[in-house]
Amino acid sequence: MLSKVLGMGLILWSLITPAVHAETIHLLTENFPPLNMSADGKNFARGSNVTGITTDIVRLMFKRADVDYRVTLRFPWKRVYETAIKQKNYGVFSTSRTPEREALFQWVGPLAEEYWVLLTKADSPISINSLSDAKPWKVGGYKDDALTKFLTNRGISVIEAHSDQLNVRKLKINKIDIWATGSLSGPYLAKQEGLTGLKQVFSFNKNDLYLALNKDTNPEIVKKLNDALSKMRQDGSIEKIYRQYR
Repeated sequence: MLSKVLGMGLILWSLITPAVHAETIHLLTENFPPLNMSADGKNFARGSNVTGITTDIVRLMFKRADVDYRVTLRFPWKRVYETAIKQKNYGVFSTSRTPEREALFQWVGPLAEEYWVLLTKADSPISINSLSDAKPWKVGGYKDDALTKFLTNRGISVIEAHSDQLNVRKLKINKIDIWATGSLSGPYLAKQEGLTGLKQVFSFNKNDLYLALNKDTNPEIVKKLNDALSKMRQDGSIEKIYRQYR
């Protein structure tokens, strides 16, 4: 009799207690090499066809936290970002955690860090000592990116491209004079496009990159993911992932 009562109690408890592992988190990302990217370079990928430094970090983090997830790479970034804002149990990575975005999401991270940089071709005479020095030049940036918004908010006119790869090509043929990009992603993309010897003329704003989860996501899931990520830093798992891409 006692065993039956205990059995019923366990069943009732399972019904009223939220099962974190039963919730699936839908993760969205974009082509942003080497942090997150499709295996074939296309603007749509799912599952194992999505790769990159932060993708590998996110996969291991979800595995250790025992949280179910699906990952999809899509284009354009604006659509991906707005989906994560509007839909419960959706998230987006890798994204900057800015004051303007703080209240829009629950945050897991940082997954990676980089600096924002201004790059020119090796033979460029341009010298930049402050951001205002960039104003007379043709500056290229990624459309709807936090870096592009940062520059335009400070009076710098940015020629926006729908992908950062296009900015490499524009720089190569002198359609832009300066490329505003990330210290990790910029050199990687340039190498892919065959443009070497880029000159970093200015560096600013250490930029921590996060997984941004819809604000209605179960807070217990967010805590489990942050705890798992913290342990990954401590045991060297994150550094091991970075070494695979060097």
